[in-house]
Amino acid sequence: MQRFDKYIIGRFLKTFFFGISIFVVIVIVFDISEKIDDFLENNVPINAIVFNYYFNFIPYFINLFSPFFIFLSVIAFSSKMALNMEFISVFNSGISLKRLYYPFFITSLFLASFSFFLGNFIIPNSNIERIEFENNYLKGKKNKRIKNKNIQILPGQYIYMDSYNSVRDIAYKFSIENIENGKLVSKLNSSYAQYDTTIFKWKIFNYQIRKFNDSNEILSFGKQIDTLINFSPDDLKYRKNIVETMNLFELNKFIEKEKIKGNEQILYYNLEKHKRLSYPFSTLILTIIAFAISLKRRKGGMGINIALGIFIAFSFILFMQISTTFSIKSSLSPFLSVWIPNILYAMLAFVLIRKKQLV
Repeated sequence: MQRFDKYIIGRFLKTFFFGISIFVVIVIVFDISEKIDDFLENNVPINAIVFNYYFNFIPYFINLFSPFFIFLSVIAFSSKMALNMEFISVFNSGISLKRLYYPFFITSLFLASFSFFLGNFIIPNSNIERIEFENNYLKGKKNKRIKNKNIQILPGQYIYMDSYNSVRDIAYKFSIENIENGKLVSKLNSSYAQYDTTIFKWKIFNYQIRKFNDSNEILSFGKQIDTLINFSPDDLKYRKNIVETMNLFELNKFIEKEKIKGNEQILYYNLEKHKRLSYPFSTLILTIIAFAISLKRRKGGMGINIALGIFIAFSFILFMQISTTFSIKSSLSPFLSVWIPNILYAMLAFVLIRKKQLV
């Protein structure tokens, strides 16, 4: 590794960490001012605010905006190098454009890999405390009663409950249906069912079981029966942000499990999965674009490059948000909605860097 490689890598990392550190401090100040009333109203302990919330909030926030700040960091220090005619000296020494990009690529690859590891294996664990803190102190009381839930728990097996009390773990007007080859083969109806946490089974009360075959129907009744099914109260307590507490392997298993159950939130889970995979890749793309933009020395100075960079970065974020909304509101797959911005901006990066090679 040559001296100018170390120089560029050092400038890259220093600019990135300095910029995002300043931004995190500003965000925390504004966040405290916004939530101070909630903290005081709920008598939140200082150590809980610092260690349970902000200590876990900072890495989440840094990872969320790291592609944006990596992009601006490259724009900032590279434009200054172009303004000081450092790139001209590098090219005059016989170094090609491709070789010049090498330290930029190595640094962005390191940051992208770190972001991938952080987002998929470190932050999910820290999000457990952060989300628990938000649910306890920053959000309204949880809805204790869930109504009209129809869930597939296994292929061909469905449960239904008219309402569910999450405090007492009781499902009212509870039923289980078993279907084979498109035909109903048995159905259990009950007045209510309660989950027993000591034996991890459902206690079903005042039940009626109907079994069907080609010739007749068999009825049976009872006051109480214990049954083990692929369903627990935790399955009703899942929220959209629950996937933020899972690492990549846990998330993949969870999605497969929820597909079987026909969970209506499956779209959000898939979006979370593909975002985790695509965001680190966007770091590499935005680095190429920033590198190509900042190579040219402009009359307006580095301010023009920074303004152009901010416009491109915000357009990328806006496009990502629009494509994600299309996935939620239409039939666009989560994979395409998350990766289309990367694909289009990768094409832009190719055009920009190709143009620089032809100049």
